[in-house]
Amino acid sequence: MDKKHDCKIPKCGTPLAQPGEKIVVGSKQLKKAVAAGRARYVYLAENADPAVVEPIEAMCSERNIQITWISSMSELGRACGIDVGAAAAAVVD
Repeated sequence: MDKKHDCKIPKCGTPLAQPGEKIVVGSKQLKKAVAAGRARYVYLAENADPAVVEPIEAMCSERNIQITWISSMSELGRACGIDVGAAAAAVVD
């Protein structure tokens, strides 16, 4: 089964985090959160540059963190509440 299609956010613009939860957006912040063990849920955009998302995917795989693939960077950005696209985001502790 193709991992990129295992799970999706239910509809465009659905917030990633529940009220009171914190999210980080962007590959650098996400890598730091994963390395520190703070990332609970990771979201990656399917159309993002593989050079950006593949290292994050590998880090998550090593730490058994589930990745949810979002169809586009613009959709992930909207779900994060920002006006630009995002390659990566995570809900953190």
